[in-house]
Formats: sequence, structure tokens, C-alpha cells
Amino acid sequence: MADTGVLGIQRGIEREALRICEQGKLAPNGHPKALGAALTHPLITTDYAETLLEFITPVSDSVEQVLSRLTDIHHETMKQLDGQRLWPLSMPCYIGDEEDIVLADYGQSNIGKMKHAYRQGLRHRYGSAMQVISGVHYNFSLPMSFWQNLQKVEGDQQDIAEFISQRYMGLIRNFYRYGWMVAYLYGASPALCGSFMNAGDSELAFETMGKGTLYLPYATSLRLSDLGYTSSAQHQLDINYNSVSEYVKSVRKAVSTHSDEFANIGVKVEGEYRQLNANILQIENELYAPIRAKRVAKPGQTPSQALAEDGIEYIEIRALDVNPFSGVGVTESQVRVIDSLLLACVLMDSPEMDQNELQQSRDNFNIVAIQGRNPALEMTIAGQTQGLPKHIEQLLEQMSKAAELLDVQREAADFSNALEEVIADISNDNTYSSRFLRLLKAQAQDNSGLGLQWAAQYREEMLGHTSINWQDQDFSAMAEQSFIEQQAIEAGDDLDFDDFLVKYFENANK
Repeated sequence: MADTGVLGIQRGIEREALRICEQGKLAPNGHPKALGAALTHPLITTDYAETLLEFITPVSDSVEQVLSRLTDIHHETMKQLDGQRLWPLSMPCYIGDEEDIVLADYGQSNIGKMKHAYRQGLRHRYGSAMQVISGVHYNFSLPMSFWQNLQKVEGDQQDIAEFISQRYMGLIRNFYRYGWMVAYLYGASPALCGSFMNAGDSELAFETMGKGTLYLPYATSLRLSDLGYTSSAQHQLDINYNSVSEYVKSVRKAVSTHSDEFANIGVKVEGEYRQLNANILQIENELYAPIRAKRVAKPGQTPSQALAEDGIEYIEIRALDVNPFSGVGVTESQVRVIDSLLLACVLMDSPEMDQNELQQSRDNFNIVAIQGRNPALEMTIAGQTQGLPKHIEQLLEQMSKAAELLDVQREAADFSNALEEVIADISNDNTYSSRFLRLLKAQAQDNSGLGLQWAAQYREEMLGHTSINWQDQDFSAMAEQSFIEQQAIEAGDDLDFDDFLVKYFENANK
């Protein structure tokens, strides 16, 4: 059988998780030394806060291997946590006073200070509570052989790198149109702890159960909703996904456009940076999006400079809640279903998208996040208004074709089987959010109690796991090497921090 190229799909997973004490409060200590330097460790880092761990798998073309590696990283981390656990839900619970959330520390190098100052900006702009919401990011790329075959079939004559970037932008536009399917199937945050926010702080009609768990009966993913995490400044952004050049231009405009709202915070006040600058986005990473075009940047390059120079290398899906039914927050089956969705997004027509359609697509994500299981829900996608169940049925047809294509090359049925399970879950009202709410109600539990129960269970599971990709000495060597690399970066700095920032932003604007 002719190889269509889908065998070589490359994948990587990044999983965020809060470190907590046995009773659920945020761990009081900084990033454990045994886990290495967060700035330079290849597998284990921190995200927003010292207590918000992030696990990063190396890239792999095997679904089984990427999950096996993620499990090994969890195992090794759990051994170093001295009785602490990982919070197994996307929405945090016992965070106490926001001021008590300690921002991630990356040492004394200029790049380390910049990462810290950027987080100060996030804290002042949006508050810390919203920044410790956890997710799973999924990185995906199709191999060169796939693109060459597709280009040949379509009779396309342009440069292959241009063709690849063009089709990845098409994938991104279609993910805006259809990516709500990820929230519908795998959203697992229909409820949150009353301690996280007051019901009165939101316009949403929360219902209450237990000692104060707030929930929406039809919600799938409060993490993906507009709940609290709104920047009026970002809402005004016209990000263009019709080509790499237009995308880069629109992102650069956002990072260089002044915001009166953020200027009120101040930038450097009494010798301390409150934010990197007073622009709508401090740096490109601040752009909130369910999917991103990516390329590994060369030293000194911004993400958009890397894209402008060499095109899109892979895409990052940011719409996945942490899966509370898995000790590592995601499963092989989820990866296979998402692969089918992403391949369908590549193969379906993807017309250009104006700002009205982009905004409607964003609204659709929000609608599915807060009431996706409402059987009467209607949505407009690409100009077609109909009930969500009909949209789901049509999309599943396209995903089934993609799953067959993924399976036929491997002479197996893993992708189709994973999709069949999902179709059964939809029929039986057994999507993640539905299962989660049923469990809460059946056990008459609070979000917090269920979270702690899973945290304890997964701690034991991970401690009992036998690593196959790395051994203890490998992790010890990585931790040691990460400190050596951090010290080398610190020793190599030849500018003070103020001058470093000036130079960084001068280069970024080239």
C-alpha cells in the first residue's frame, strides 16, 4: 500500500499541575531542587507559579511512547514531592489569598528575570487565580512525506515550505470553526470550588451543591469559558489567520500597541518591574488562543520572527482540560481522537476567515464551554445555523474518514476504535463533563473532595509505576545538568537587566 505519510505524525504533550499538600492547600515550598532548574530542565519546569509544575515530553511519532514518557515524568516527580500531590483538575481549589501565590523564579540571569517580570505583568493585569488554572497542551505536526503527497495530489506547484504553512493556517482556521469539539468531548471543568470565586462575581447562573461547589448543569469547560479571564484589550485584537505573513503582522501589532488600561499599572515602579511594558501584549506568549502556529525559535528570535523566516513547523492545541479520570491528565484514546480531528481540519476546505467569523468562532467555543450539553443548543458555523447535535454528527463523519486514513496505513483500528468509543459516549451522555457532574452528585461530594480523592489515588499509582524510558540516574543527571546550564547563562550575561530589555524589544521589532 502506498504510504500517505500519516505514519510519521510527530506529537508532544505539556501537562500543567499544581503541587498541593495532603489537605489540598498549595504547597508552601519553592520548586523542589531535586527536579532541577526550571529555566533549563528539558522535561520538568514551572508555568506561572512556583507551585504550578509543567511536564514536557520529547517529541515522538508513537502515541504509546508519548504517554509512556509522560507517565515516567510523573513517576519521577512524585518521588521527589515528599508527600505532596498533584491537583488532578483544571480549576484550582484551595488557593487562599491570591497574594500568597508565589510567582515562578528562574534565577538571576536576564532571561530568568524577564520570565519573572512577565509573570508580574500577568498578575497585575489579570490576577493570579486565573493564571493557576491548569491545562494540557498538545503539539502536532505532519511529516514531510504527507505534505509532499498532498501537494502532488492537488497539483500544487509552489515552494513546499509555503504550501505547508498555507495548509497549517487552513488547519488553524478550521480548528477555530470546529475545535469546540475538544471542549464538548473532553471538557472536564463544569464545576468549580466556591473558594475560587464568588457566584456573584459572574454573570453566569451558577447552581450550588455540597458546601459551596458552583456548577452549570450544561457546562463542559469553565476553563475555556470567558469566566473571569477577560482582557478587554485582547478583545479588540484583530488577529489574522489567513496567512503566515498576515498572522505575524497582526501579532506584532498587538505587542507594539499601547494600552491605556495597562499603563495605569505602571511599568517600573520604585525599582521593581510590574510588567515588561504597557502594551496590549507584553510579549507574544500573552495572546490567548485555543491553537497556535509554532516553530522552534533560534536563540534571540521571537516566535513570530521564527514563523516569518521559516514557516510553520507544528501546531499547539491549548483547548484540553486536564483529564481527571487519568493519573497523567490525558489518555492515548484522547490523542487518537484529537489526531482525527486535526487531520480532518487539514483535509476539509478551509476558506479565509474574516474578523466576524473569527469572533463568531470564539463565541462558539464559549457557548460550548458553558452550555455544550444543552440538547436545544443552536450554533452558527461557517454561515450554517443548526442544532449542535447536527453539527457534531457532520463533524464526526469527517473525523471518521480521517481516522480510517490513520488506521489503514498501520493495518490496525486504534484510531477508528477510539472514535467509536467517543460516539458511544455522546449517545450515552457520557462525555467527561457529564461523567464528572454525575460523580459529584452521586457521591454528594464537593469539587474539592473529589479532587483530593483522585490526588491521593494518582499519587499511589504514580509511585507504583515502573519507568521504562528513563531511570533514576537519568533524572539525577538531567537535574544536575540543568543547574550547570542555568549558572552558565547567568555567568554569560554582559548587560544589566534594563539594557537587556531594551535590546530584546529592539530585536523583537525588527
